[in-house]
Amino acid sequence: MFPKRIFVAGHNGMVGSALVRQLSQDANNQIITATRHELDLTNQQAVQDFFAEQSIDEVYLAAAKVGGIHANNTYPADFIYENLMIEANIIHAAHKRDVQKLLFLGSSCIYPKLAEQPMREEALLTATLEPTNEPYAIAKIAGIKLCESYNRQYGRDYRSVMPTNLYGPGDNFHLENSHVIPALIRRFHDAKESNATVVMAWGTGTPMREFLYVDDMAAASIFVMNLAESIYEKETQPMLSHINVGTGIDCTIKELTETVAKVVGYQGKIEWDTSKPDGAPRKLMDVSRLERLGWQATVGLEQGLTKSYQWFLLNQMDIRH
Repeated sequence: MFPKRIFVAGHNGMVGSALVRQLSQDANNQIITATRHELDLTNQQAVQDFFAEQSIDEVYLAAAKVGGIHANNTYPADFIYENLMIEANIIHAAHKRDVQKLLFLGSSCIYPKLAEQPMREEALLTATLEPTNEPYAIAKIAGIKLCESYNRQYGRDYRSVMPTNLYGPGDNFHLENSHVIPALIRRFHDAKESNATVVMAWGTGTPMREFLYVDDMAAASIFVMNLAESIYEKETQPMLSHINVGTGIDCTIKELTETVAKVVGYQGKIEWDTSKPDGAPRKLMDVSRLERLGWQATVGLEQGLTKSYQWFLLNQMDIRH
């Protein structure tokens, strides 16, 4: 049997590296990767040349420019331009080289700011987006529609999965541009190391959020990619659109913060700066579609946070900014 040549775009990122870890466990998979130095995914000709050289069978499109609220607010042009270019170049090049199977990884921010909770796939494009990350969200919606459009016009099998908030090994622990879990891990670790008596947390702690360990996300992605086409089509009619990926369970930011402090071993006090914004009161994914297909998350929040902190401790000298 010939090996299946699988291109993982964004293999150095948190999700991409988790995909490579799991796909590599199958001896029949031959993983193809390219660093940013080797391949500029925003360069259309370079991407087309790469596909022409590589004889690719499947694509996992995990490459993206990502960041937290601060980064999205500060660099909106970068977020919309780079993400649009990456996904358009890869999806079109895959089609041109007759790659039949592709999986696009999006984000839960595609849903309207005030979407009914839990957020169902059908909520897409029904109302206004959250303004702070609208450029990024629009780029991710465009990725879904690219996959839909190549399926409709050319009979491709290009699928999309929309993860909830992800965390785990390979996360970004930058003090300003990171998401809430790595930011909290870093803050509590630094407070523990410096014997700080108080750590300030933003907002009231009352908003509710859902978090998925990145290895669960990789497992769900591979599961969706390997579904029989007839089953995927039946479950995603009428537009052959996307599937939510999450745990279906959320917690308050206060509960999350206290759990991170516990995992890190911080003994001091947590105080809340209520002058800081809370964001949306709740963001929970409806994962009933994926559960009907036969997949559920396996890593609980405290277990995942413990694994994430262990990874941070092993890698902190390389990831500090």
